[in-house]
Amino acid sequence: MPGRHVTDRQMRLFMQFRKSDPAAVAAAKAGISPATAYRLEKDPRLPSQKKAPRARRRPDPLESVWDSEVVLMLKAAPGLRPIGVLEELRRRHPELDAGVRRTLERRIRNWRAIHGSEQEVIFRQEHPPGRMGLSDFCDMRDLEVSIAGVPLEHRIYHFRLPFSGFESAHVVLGGESFVALAEGLQNALWTLGGAPQQHRSDSLSAAFRNLDADAKEDMTRRYEALCAHYGMTPTRNNKGVSHENGSIESAHGHIKAALEDELLLRGSRDFDDLPAWRKFVDELVGRRNARNAARVDLERAEMKQLPPRKTSDFEEARVTVTSSSAFTLRKVFYTVPSRLIGHKLLVRLYDDRLEVFQGSTHLFDLPRGRPGPGGRHGHVVDYRHVIHSLRRKPMALLNLVYREQLFPRHAYARAFDALLAETGEKAACKIMVGLLALAHERACEAELAVAIEEELDAGRLPNLAALTERFAPKIAAAPDVIVALPELAVYDALASLEGAAA
Repeated sequence: MPGRHVTDRQMRLFMQFRKSDPAAVAAAKAGISPATAYRLEKDPRLPSQKKAPRARRRPDPLESVWDSEVVLMLKAAPGLRPIGVLEELRRRHPELDAGVRRTLERRIRNWRAIHGSEQEVIFRQEHPPGRMGLSDFCDMRDLEVSIAGVPLEHRIYHFRLPFSGFESAHVVLGGESFVALAEGLQNALWTLGGAPQQHRSDSLSAAFRNLDADAKEDMTRRYEALCAHYGMTPTRNNKGVSHENGSIESAHGHIKAALEDELLLRGSRDFDDLPAWRKFVDELVGRRNARNAARVDLERAEMKQLPPRKTSDFEEARVTVTSSSAFTLRKVFYTVPSRLIGHKLLVRLYDDRLEVFQGSTHLFDLPRGRPGPGGRHGHVVDYRHVIHSLRRKPMALLNLVYREQLFPRHAYARAFDALLAETGEKAACKIMVGLLALAHERACEAELAVAIEEELDAGRLPNLAALTERFAPKIAAAPDVIVALPELAVYDALASLEGAAA
């Protein structure tokens, strides 16, 4: 075609047709003119081979420093970033324009491709069905989830099968402990309905942190016993080599991104309670597993059968209830009913709760607390455990060690501060203890907190007498029951009828 450059493809077509056709015919079939065909016969090079290399259009801005300085930097510090090289060059040569950054990055990349050091190679692995399950923990604070307005610092225990993509996520409130691993792993296996041949983790380094040698050995035995209970072979990737657990490390990002999308669609990151957030996570994971249902079924057929029951996913400790109606465990102070003072209790520690036993009798559960920043003792306090004694000694509230934790809601703490400022210490303690007792006896903790907030917002102190009357039980009037007694003659008539029938 006139006015258009001949391409390499057209020349190859022309040379192919020229083997059997005259030059004019071969040129027509290739879409070029006969004159161009005769010219190509004299010079058989492809058009792309005839182009002269493009000459530099402007002076090389790095010519004076590349060999003498940049190359020396790259050899001395192979991990140096291009931006670091540029900043050092501009410090040495202020006249160097900042606009050479892209040129420098491209030149360094090309130099490293030819002269750089060898890099670590990732070897892609095959994962037969039913062979391996992977476990790891994922920090979820980036999602900024809150429970009843309080930010939730938590992790997710993440289990995944690399072949089918089946995964399980369990919300963990504490650290990467053995208890969290045991609970999350067993929940995943029982949801799946089978156990893989191997279980791989990241060496459980977080579970061993700050433990002495005996404790580490005991933790290792417990982990191996857990895997043996399900017939799995425990394996661990090398410490600090995260890509060896890549089949789950990369999945962390996917599940966090999916949760972020769901939270954006939900329009709020605040949940009423922890079970609501756990249900939200479980529903998302369930939908993701449903997409892989066919592969999961295929892999489930290769799984080992589960044992008859789960093994323990808790730690046990024995504590003694002190005269403070409490015990201290793992640097956390827990209150209990005062009737247990002096008793020795068995406590089972889970990730999110404590189960308290007297002998073999389960008494109650307590939410698990965590030590404060800097190793300070934490407090898990229930005012209902001590309110009866506090009513007899209301001034004990003033300097109580766990006073702030005693108040079940912010409204009560706010009321006590206002009472202290207006009525003095003795009256404030008496009224505050009365409010807590009212909340306990009338089971109106939340409703009373709302009423207190209304009074404080209106600039008034809470009136104990008025609130007691407001939340007093409503006494219903007993109905008048009228019983009509039949006359005795009726019974005589019935008796006569029965005699006649006999």
